[in-house]
Parts: sequence; structure tokens; C-alpha cells
Amino acid sequence: MLPHRRPRKKGRVEIIPMIDVMLFLLVFFIMITLQMITDKGLKLHLPTSSTAKTLPHPHFVINIQKDGNVTVKGKEMSPAQLESFLAADGDVGHTQVTIAADKGVPFQKFVHVMDTCQKAGVTQIGIATKTS
Repeated sequence: MLPHRRPRKKGRVEIIPMIDVMLFLLVFFIMITLQMITDKGLKLHLPTSSTAKTLPHPHFVINIQKDGNVTVKGKEMSPAQLESFLAADGDVGHTQVTIAADKGVPFQKFVHVMDTCQKAGVTQIGIATKTS
């Protein structure tokens, strides 16, 4: 007598777990892409320059508004807060910073921000301008 075999079940593709995985991957890549977008900064009236060059994307854009307030990544900072923020970046020697100052900002305020960057150890400092 031959052993009785069960009927073989056909495999089926479950679509629900596949949709879950695809949505998870989509959300993951969107979050990573959003972190890669550089800080555009605030709308400032930048000074013009005839010899302006395009720089690579900096790690941080430091905005100096017309009233003298310093803003980085949407947060207003004092010079001491800015220095500790930049120093906490890790490898400060390779941190790239661009200073975007409104053309109505007194030059002394610009120099204070530049000094603060240098005190934190940042050596790669760019200045944002518009081409004329």
C-alpha cells in the first residue's frame, strides 16, 4: 500500500507585507533626502560683487539680519551660543560656513560673527553675495 500524500499547497504572494516594506523604504529615502538639502537661509538683501564665485554647499549658513540678529538653521543665536554650536560639530577644521549678511548690517557685526567662527575653530568661511 502506498503512503497517502497530502495535496500540495500552491504558494501565494502576499501583497500587504510587500506594500508595507515599500512604504517604509519610501519614507526612509524621503527623510534622508530632506536632511541632505542645504539650509537656504533667510531672504536677505545681499551685497553685490562682480567677482563672486560659486562655492560648494556649506555645512552651515549663518544669517545676519538687518537688525543684527544672527540665525542658524532657523534658530536665533547669541555669539556664545554660535561658538558652542559650531564647536560641537565634530571635526571643526573641515566645517564649511557661509556668512550671509544683509547689506544694511554694520560691518562690525559681520566681523563679530567671523571672529566667533574663528574662535570655534572654523577655518573654511565663505561670504554670500549676489552677482552684479
